[in-house]
Amino acid sequence: MRSFLYVPGNRPRMLESALSRGADAVIVDLEDAVPPAEKPAARDAVAAWLTDQDPGAPVFVRVNAGPQGVADSRAVVTAAGPAVRGLVVAKADLGQLAALAGVLDAVDPAGGLGLVPLLETPQALLAAAAIASAPRVTRLQIGEADLAAELGVTPGEDERELLLVRSAVVLASAAAGIEPPAAAVTTDFRDLDSLRRSTLALKRLGFRGRACIHPAQIPVVHEVFTPSPDEVAEARDLVQRFEAAGGGVCLDARGRMVDLAVVRNARCTLSVVSAT
Repeated sequence: MRSFLYVPGNRPRMLESALSRGADAVIVDLEDAVPPAEKPAARDAVAAWLTDQDPGAPVFVRVNAGPQGVADSRAVVTAAGPAVRGLVVAKADLGQLAALAGVLDAVDPAGGLGLVPLLETPQALLAAAAIASAPRVTRLQIGEADLAAELGVTPGEDERELLLVRSAVVLASAAAGIEPPAAAVTTDFRDLDSLRRSTLALKRLGFRGRACIHPAQIPVVHEVFTPSPDEVAEARDLVQRFEAAGGGVCLDARGRMVDLAVVRNARCTLSVVSAT
């Protein structure tokens, strides 16, 4: 999944059109986007909306932290079942993940529903490896605004202040064998040039998708995370050369030595194309 579009759970009109906006997945938000007084009603409304969606709809629900998140999870998963791909866990910690995994185990013993922890505190970041390896965790995200506030960090234009955080999450994901992390949102949805530059930088760091807060961001994110025709052709050529060599070292079209590590990257490129 290249793009994850956040949609407030208390905005019925936005929910109505959420799945037609072109994102690879939708994250219905019951946390920051919903005022405290509206959270119970939003939870019920989202559960009702999910019952009308196709079982294969690419929908995640961001649940609140603490006991409220457990209540959110029970409501949306029990009511909607197969319409939900998983839960995005706000301010995730190991205790919260264990509680939510228990909720999912009760209604989904086959393990099809996943957890996507949002790392938003220094404690969560230091526990990233353990969180990535927790039951049902399929992918990590960083809540960069909350985390930066906790750390007292003010990111500059190149966002180098967040490099350590981002690389740590990529490393934890790879070590746990889960999906590469999805990059955090950028709130200036009008500056698409800046979005493109930062998304390209995040791709080089190992991110393979990005959360969006506005539909205008989706095409840019897809452009960055979708291999170009030249990249696809080169990847296919590499795989063919490697297989023709019997799975041993070979040369690419420019005479450079190619080993299994290079071919693995080529196969990842082709897998993105087949998925989209």
